[in-house]
Amino acid sequence: MKGTEVLADAFGRIHGVVHEAVEGLEPGQLDARIDPGANSITWLVWHLTRIQDDHVADAAGWEQVWHAEGWDERFGLPLPPGSTGYGHTAEEAGAVRVDSGELLLGYFDAVHAQTGRFLQGLSAADLDRVVDERWDPPVTLGVRLVSVIGDDLQHAGQAAFVRGVLSRGR
Repeated sequence: MKGTEVLADAFGRIHGVVHEAVEGLEPGQLDARIDPGANSITWLVWHLTRIQDDHVADAAGWEQVWHAEGWDERFGLPLPPGSTGYGHTAEEAGAVRVDSGELLLGYFDAVHAQTGRFLQGLSAADLDRVVDERWDPPVTLGVRLVSVIGDDLQHAGQAAFVRGVLSRGR
């Protein structure tokens, strides 16, 4: 199996976990916080999607799906246009709300599709390309993508946990 195929498989697993965490829930459940300082399923999925969108678009030299496809307008969040959730306060995280799970999954699926297109065009040598020289050692594309996968899996797992907690409360 090629390295790019392994990465595509990992992003596919994230897709499954995100859909399982979101599908069938009402907006109130998606936006619920199990503690005032905790993140909602909405925030967790939105954030992991924003980070993936931001990092993959940057590496590919493409515009983010968030802006290119008008998801920023559809969500209508009271946040700066480039916000990804990184460094959000509890108040800012609570402001990330949706009218439907379809909106949240629509954006996630659009980013997932763009990520897939990007991965299809990569060779093994591309994974060694330096994409961020602000670190020591500089970050390669392969390391960046693994970092996104790690972050996404953590947040997708947290969303699944929150769903489980909310389900027990019924």
